[in-house]
Amino acid sequence: MSSNLPASVTVVTVVYNGAAVVERTMRSVSEQSWPHVHHLVIDGASKDDTLEIVHRFARPQLKVVSEKDKGIYDAMNKGISQADGDYIVFMNAGDEFYSNDVLEKLLSRNDHADFYYGNTMVVDDHGKELGDRRLHPPTNLSWKSLKFGMCVSHQSILVKRKMAVDYDLKFKISADIDWTIRVLKNAKTIVNSEMYVSKFLRGGVSSSRRREGLKERFQIMIKHYGLFSTIVNHAYITFRFIVHLFTKRNLT
Repeated sequence: MSSNLPASVTVVTVVYNGAAVVERTMRSVSEQSWPHVHHLVIDGASKDDTLEIVHRFARPQLKVVSEKDKGIYDAMNKGISQADGDYIVFMNAGDEFYSNDVLEKLLSRNDHADFYYGNTMVVDDHGKELGDRRLHPPTNLSWKSLKFGMCVSHQSILVKRKMAVDYDLKFKISADIDWTIRVLKNAKTIVNSEMYVSKFLRGGVSSSRRREGLKERFQIMIKHYGLFSTIVNHAYITFRFIVHLFTKRNLT
């Protein structure tokens, strides 16, 4: 990427049977004011009306791949391998940019950072804003910031494509935490946008998947931070969560 040329971005949307929510994502991407946006939709061979809705937004900047995959992170890896923008951001079915000029505000800065991040607003099915995620991104983000949990959402992360490593497919639920830590370890310039970047559609997680996700997260934390530190950090995480339950309603 030449410093004299405007940065391009590939928005990757992973979806499977997402007819109920994919339109809000397609519309949000298509209405971005930054002109150098490519939209890559990776569909897992949906059996509902997902593809019909996606194709309503057909334009030269839209590419659709529909085939069976091995799960969400396999699909996201396909997105990484086929993205051609200077930057990549994952905006999966149901997610939205916070405003139509988010990418313009980020990319017109012209500082060509390796990693941009910002806040995430939680919304309900009707688009009503419910408030911030329980975990907030720190003022100065580094790979060590995630030792207490996923403090920044993948929807609110914009990464140089060359920095985007593959997701580790041995993790089925929490691979995004591992991915973000690995990317941050390699990033030399990390910029806090100091604004809301995305809207996250609140959704329920079954207790069984939550347990599996917590086990994966523990393994990931040991991998990056060591066993002793992970045990100590999880004691703090547990205490923080209990305090949160008694003080305010958990959004996500």
